[in-house]
Formats: sequence, C-alpha cells, structure tokens
Amino acid sequence: MSFYKFQADSIFTGTELLSSNYVLIADEDKIIQEIIDEKEAGEDIQKFNGILTPGFINCHCHLELSHMKGLIPEKTGLIDFVFSVVTQRHFPEEEILQAVATAEHEMIQNGIVAVGDISNNLLTISQKLQQNLSYYNFIESSGWLPDIAQQRFARSKEIFELFSTHFPAAIVPHAPYSVSENLWSLIKPLYKNKVVSIHNQETVFEDELFIQNSGDFTRMYQMMKLDTSFYKPSGKSSLQTYFDKLKEAAQVLLVHNTFIKEQDVEFIKRARADNSVSFCLCVNANQYIEQSIPPVEMLRKHGCNIVLGTDSLASNWSLSIVDEIKTIQKSFPSIPIEELLQWATFNGAKALQMDDKLGSFEKGKQPGVVLLKNVNTTDIKSLQLAVPKKIL
Repeated sequence: MSFYKFQADSIFTGTELLSSNYVLIADEDKIIQEIIDEKEAGEDIQKFNGILTPGFINCHCHLELSHMKGLIPEKTGLIDFVFSVVTQRHFPEEEILQAVATAEHEMIQNGIVAVGDISNNLLTISQKLQQNLSYYNFIESSGWLPDIAQQRFARSKEIFELFSTHFPAAIVPHAPYSVSENLWSLIKPLYKNKVVSIHNQETVFEDELFIQNSGDFTRMYQMMKLDTSFYKPSGKSSLQTYFDKLKEAAQVLLVHNTFIKEQDVEFIKRARADNSVSFCLCVNANQYIEQSIPPVEMLRKHGCNIVLGTDSLASNWSLSIVDEIKTIQKSFPSIPIEELLQWATFNGAKALQMDDKLGSFEKGKQPGVVLLKNVNTTDIKSLQLAVPKKIL
C-alpha cells in the first residue's frame, strides 16, 4: 500500500496546532494513519508552506437558494429579507439545479467537506446523490397559523422520507416566529437521536415578539396577510420560550444567535449541561442582512461550542468558511487561529454527528486535507486557500 506524506509550517489536528516537525500520513484511500515526527517519516514527503487542516464543516447552508445570489439587496433587515425570499424564490427548475451544482462546486473549492443543509424541497437531492460532499439535511417545518399545522407537517414528512432514504436527515422547526404550538407538537416526537437546527435570535425583533407581541414581526405577518389574533406572548425571550421543546434532540444547533443575551446562554447551560448545544455563527450573512455581529466574546466566555456556517448565496457573497473566519477575525482579532479552526472543523463535525469520520486528523478518519496559505497566526487578513488535489 502506498501512502501520502504531508509536511507544512504547521499541522492543525482539529484541536491543536503542531509545529513543522511533524508529518501527516494518510493511505491511498485518503484515510488518516498517523501524525509522526519527521525523523521517523522516511522519504517522499510533500512539503507545503502554510497550515494543513482537516476539511471544513459548513454547519448551516441553504443550497436550494443558490439561484438567488445578488437578487435581494444588502442591509434590508431580516423581516424584509425573509419576505423577499418567500415571494421571490420561484425560478425555472433548470436554473435552480444549475445554481445548486455551481454552489456545491464553490464549497468544494473552498475546502468544505460537509454541510448542514436546509432542504425544504427536493431540488438539491439529485446533486447530493453524487456524493461530492457529506450532508446532514434539515427539513424545515414552518407555519405560524395553527390551522395549517397538519398540512405543513405532512409535506415536511414526505420530503424527509425521500431524503432519509439516502442521507442523515431530520424534520426541524424553521424559526420560533414561524412555528405554531400545533406544529411544534407534531414535530417534537421525531427529535430522538437527531440533530435539530433552528434559526435563533437573528434579529432584535424576535425577542420583542415573544416578550410583548410587538416589533417588526407584527408588520411581517400583516404583509403576509396572516391573522395572528390567536397569539399570546410568553413574556420571556424567544429562546427561553421554545428551548424546552428541543430536549429530546441528541444535538441542538442554534443558528445565527446575532442578538442572543447572556441570560439566554446561562439558561441553556442550566437546561443542558452536557455540551450538546452548538452555536452556529454565520457572520457574513448577519452583515449582509442586519449589519450586525453576534456576541462572540460572550459565547467564548461561557465555553460555548461554536461552529460556523455560510447561510445561503441569497444572503452572502460566497460559500466560504475561510471568508467567515476572516470576518470574525476583523471584529475579534485576539481569537487564536487554532480556536477559529477548531470551530470550522472538529466542533462542526461533532455538531452534525459526523465526528466519527470528519473534523480531525485521527487514525481511521477521512476528513480531507486543506492547505491554508499566507497565514500569520495573529493576523489572517491575507488568508488564502488551496486544496491538495491528491487528498480531497
């Protein structure tokens, strides 16, 4: 059997940064064998300038919206953005399929090996069946009106059954402001052993809706001509209102968290002390839509399991985890590169229940190998990406 032997300025294992004295060894099937001292590695070592890292995990994407790239203007705010997606997403199927293929290729070129993908229709399934990337498919159920809960759930279940034949999949709530109590009661029993994703506190108006039934979501319901007279606010934050409904999920993936408060994080830590909740940051989408950045330092302070996502091309300029890292680094330059890379690799794989194969350079795993070039470990504004073709 032949082996790949890679050496670089540094090797990031998924959890720590090793010096240039080490060599990464994988077999001809791209399965990691070991990391050893260069003195023991023998000949035929391929040497690179930069950091070798496991392939990236994109924990939140809407591949099915790839055809909407550039369609919705920046800085609209979440309410008008959501309304635009709902009313403008319908394109000819051929255009959507081509955009999906192009977007997946972009992710591969950017070193992404696995995706937590929102799949509300079947338009991405043919591309995913090519098995270019690993996918965890989140079939979102949404419907704010109680009377349509059964109809919406039935549609989600039909899509789920088709996806789950081929891939890991789960029926999940779209967002607190789009799921009625009736719909929650239908989807909750399906959470066991699953990863459950939900858009969380992406705008300041979300908490206003749940605390006192005010704010811009009331305008959105009016725009959609929805009768919301049935709704009674809980008097608590959005997250503290719904979080107990997720207790049966094996892993919880809270997405965006742009306006999450410290008391919400403390609430989660009390409710689930097993570190099975991950906080997915999609900072470029937050900038695109709301011109906001999540409270990253507060999440770090509480030891939260942070992961990264790109959101969709309707709300982002690219599908690149490296671009997400760059934006975080601009606002939080003191975060070490190894911590950022752990969010992008090991943490993400664990959050999507893929850490048995992906996320770290451990024996028996097949995580892909990505080369990061031009890396200054204290300032990565000039970060570039290259993918060793023999590995990925």
